[in-house]
Amino acid sequence: MKSLVQPLARTLALCALAAGALVAHVQAQAQEIKIGYVNLDRVLRDAGPAKAAQSKLEGEFSRREKDLTDVAARLKGASDKFEKDAPTLSESERSRRQRDLVEQDREFQRKRREFQEDLNQRKNEELAGVLDRANRVVKQIFDSEKYDLIVQEAVFAGPRVDITDKVIKALNGSGK
Repeated sequence: MKSLVQPLARTLALCALAAGALVAHVQAQAQEIKIGYVNLDRVLRDAGPAKAAQSKLEGEFSRREKDLTDVAARLKGASDKFEKDAPTLSESERSRRQRDLVEQDREFQRKRREFQEDLNQRKNEELAGVLDRANRVVKQIFDSEKYDLIVQEAVFAGPRVDITDKVIKALNGSGK
């Protein structure tokens, strides 16, 4: 019986030693990998260039938006007046005013659609510029701090790997 226990004990000791070496190796490997995480939504919300792009768009489109709001208010007023006056109008006058309202509404919808298309196109242009600069900053951080991997999306990311603040700071400091 003693002869059976000694080889078994020796085998168990070797297995434990091998497992310990494997765990140490895996931990050493994990410590060598440097991973970073960037919250792109926060970069696009908080970085200076993103805020500047948003302000630029607001300035560029605020007048057209106000004009559309004014047209909508006038159209609503004309529609309310028509509803109020309709019972007292002649059939031909009621038809004429109704056609005018339909035509004005059609024109308003066309202008609103054009406005939205123009706004979306400009937003995409400005966003592309900010994203390009953000990607260059992330690449600089990747190279200078010797990261192995930087991801934009993660289910969970601890503050130790979150480099969003570094990216925002670098974008704000780049001056463009």
